[in-house]
Amino acid sequence: MVIVHLVIATFGVASLTLAAVYASLALVAVLVWRTRHTSGPAVKLPSVTVLKPLCGAEPGLYENLRSFCRQDYPQFQIVFGVGDASDPAIAAAARLKQEFPALPIDIVVDPRQHGHNRKISSLINMLKHARHDMLVMADSDAFVGPDYLTSVTAPLLDKKVGLVTCLYQGEPTQLIWSRLGAMYINEWYMPSVLLAWLFGHRNYVSGQTLCLRRDTLQAIGGLLGIANHLADDYELGQLVSRLGLRIVLSSYRLKAEHHEPTLDSLVSHELRWMRTLYVLRPRSFRFIFLSFSLPLALLGLMLGADSFSVIAWSLFQLTVTARLALHFVPRVRGGRPLFADLWLLPARDLLICWVWCRSFFTSRFTWRGSNFGVGADGIMRKLT
Repeated sequence: MVIVHLVIATFGVASLTLAAVYASLALVAVLVWRTRHTSGPAVKLPSVTVLKPLCGAEPGLYENLRSFCRQDYPQFQIVFGVGDASDPAIAAAARLKQEFPALPIDIVVDPRQHGHNRKISSLINMLKHARHDMLVMADSDAFVGPDYLTSVTAPLLDKKVGLVTCLYQGEPTQLIWSRLGAMYINEWYMPSVLLAWLFGHRNYVSGQTLCLRRDTLQAIGGLLGIANHLADDYELGQLVSRLGLRIVLSSYRLKAEHHEPTLDSLVSHELRWMRTLYVLRPRSFRFIFLSFSLPLALLGLMLGADSFSVIAWSLFQLTVTARLALHFVPRVRGGRPLFADLWLLPARDLLICWVWCRSFFTSRFTWRGSNFGVGADGIMRKLT
């Protein structure tokens, strides 16, 4: 029994060590990224077409779209695309077209579907209306500053760069489920991305911003090849990399409106994101629990505190300190109250564990009101 107890306690200390190391490294990665600055180019920037697929009147839609119309950029066009003539998002696009008469704005209404991924289908329909050879594809919930286009297009002046993407910060609506969803992005997902970046991973691609040249898009065969993929942004990055071109993570960080009206909506979104991660990295996905630092540390404390009290409590305190820092750092100069959501932190970390466990037992997910299944190949299949 003594040996069994010692083995259990040792396992507990190992869990605490892993939790403390991960949380600390994630915090270091976030802080290193925040010190990263790049100066704007001194050369003339090429003309740009911004492609914005729309679907529904999301909270803050008008303000988010308007931020793209107010760019400090010499020449650019915006193309808004919807798949249904009755889509309420058209009203926001039409209002902006009237408000900015000097800005070339096109509104494309085209119901044709080229695959199960409706966003990619909409982008395919919009591409023929793009007037310029520099293309920026950005989600409808993104809010940007006037220097956004300059920041994300500048790296493409290097012909060895094929794609530019950027990080984002979730900006929740007032609902509790939205706040929990934004915490998932800001305190777990983005730190995980930055930790991989810190260790040399350079293939991260986010659909929040996809910036590339038209000739690069043509060289990979256009967007039709990813029209049935769940992780369309990842697949696009893979195709660009196969051309021998680099993917650049811009220093620009945009804000993304995050709205979750119900718990079911929140879980559905996060289950879809978890399934995406599972499809992309089926082997390493099993070890994602190592990034759930607080639950892992609690488990380790329960198993190891009796036999290794001082070590266990020291590691637990280090984990909690780093986890709290990951909670507070995105809020510094972010406009949100520093302590408003602190009480949600335990629920947030337990929820992500539950969603991760659940993702092993289902391949179904809901997207824009439709049910889909996804196989190991990442292809979406509509379910009845």
